Amino acid sequence: MSGHQPPGRDDPRAHPAPRQSSPQPGKRLIHQDNPDRFYTITGGRTRADEKAFDTVTLIVAECDPQPGQQSEHARILQLTRRPMSVVEISAQLRLPVTAIKILLCELLDRGHITARHPVSAPSSAPDLEVLEQVLNGLRNL
Repeated sequence: MSGHQPPGRDDPRAHPAPRQSSPQPGKRLIHQDNPDRFYTITGGRTRADEKAFDTVTLIVAECDPQPGQQSEHARILQLTRRPMSVVEISAQLRLPVTAIKILLCELLDRGHITARHPVSAPSSAPDLEVLEQVLNGLRNL
């Protein structure tokens, strides 16, 4: 028999890919970005020093972009002429935070940026030694 048979279970025609809703004009869906682009931008590195940056770490440029510099590095230096957080840089460049952290590590190692880490709030509990000194001083009155 040479009749037409329906596609088999392993045939890609049997399970068409779901339709993707198109993004609004000027917006991209993150999964549409080319992973090769991220590989190229980060030089193949997938991790940055996690201790170097937090998402709210403020980045400040210490120099102007240089001719021949990687375009993402140059853009970061332009953006950070005034302090800007890691997550804001990520949003402006439309790159994942992990990719931005890798780029920032390169710039930090070269001395092109300064990282201002968030200041932890001081402990609300008073120092035990200070309390003991106050108590001893009151006893001596």
